[in-house]
Amino acid sequence: MIAQLDAIHQDAQAAIEDACDEAALEEFRIRFLGKKGALTQAASGMRDVSKEDKPAVGQKLNEVRQALTGFVEARSAQLLALKDAEAAKGIDVTLPGRRPQQAALHPLTQVMHRGISALRQMGFTLAAGPEVETEFHCFDALNTPEDHPARNEKDTFYFADGHLLRTHTSSVQVRTMETTKPPVRIIAPGSAYRRDEIDSTHLSVFSQMEGLYVAEDVSLGDLKGTLERLFRAIFGPKTPVRFRPHFFPFTEPSFEIDIKLQPKGQDPRWIEIAGCGMVDPNVFRQICESRGDDVYDPDKVTGFAFGLGLERLAMIMWGIPDIRLLIENDQRFLRQFASA
Repeated sequence: MIAQLDAIHQDAQAAIEDACDEAALEEFRIRFLGKKGALTQAASGMRDVSKEDKPAVGQKLNEVRQALTGFVEARSAQLLALKDAEAAKGIDVTLPGRRPQQAALHPLTQVMHRGISALRQMGFTLAAGPEVETEFHCFDALNTPEDHPARNEKDTFYFADGHLLRTHTSSVQVRTMETTKPPVRIIAPGSAYRRDEIDSTHLSVFSQMEGLYVAEDVSLGDLKGTLERLFRAIFGPKTPVRFRPHFFPFTEPSFEIDIKLQPKGQDPRWIEIAGCGMVDPNVFRQICESRGDDVYDPDKVTGFAFGLGLERLAMIMWGIPDIRLLIENDQRFLRQFASA
């Protein structure tokens, strides 16, 4: 038995030199160490070895097995080194290395984070809702009449079952009031969808961030102070902010918000940036009807709401001329914001 094991060892030592690639090395392993290999076959003869000789034969068997396993591991390392050396041919190690690219958040994400950070400091919390909505949550609860243009199929994406893709994140405000008693102070960032023709200033899907504050004795002064602080946190502490009377179905009184900026190479000018207003009492009445109680009775609570488009903010902040740049994922464009 020992002589047989010595012969296997010698044969393997000679055969390993012929294992010139991974396939040949695998053949070697199967030939000597596989289930039907020479060493396995020899090991099956241990049952016929006498009790006195078993310790010596067993030790020899282990030595040969370790030696053959060592042959395979050493040859595998040699083949890998040869492969690496072949792959490295022609590489000039004296060339300077490539600098790693600096990663950055998308400009829309950066703007959203700035807004959320400023509003959280004023006590607002994040809220979310579904993007596939009902007409009630998107229009009816927000005092939007049936003949309003936004409810037309030319402006809104409807499904066959009557559901729709939300046209604004105001639906999150409705769902929050349905499930939460006042006081409520939330931010609702997310996607909105409208049937707009895609051009340099319009997309059919865009990002909004809306806010809602409802409690006792919320005033127009609270609205003005909140939004002035928000936009000055985003655009700078000395940014002029003005409010112009406007109309929205779900707020009364309502306002458009402008900020005064100086685009590079141009004179300072006012730029429309958001809409806002005091929550219309009819909205509160719809919420009370939906909830089945009177916690949002307009005689008990007041509130304000506002909404702004994140793409517009980003375009103003960085002077981006075409909104489509924000969705094309062109690395040459996005790389500019790595240090923003």
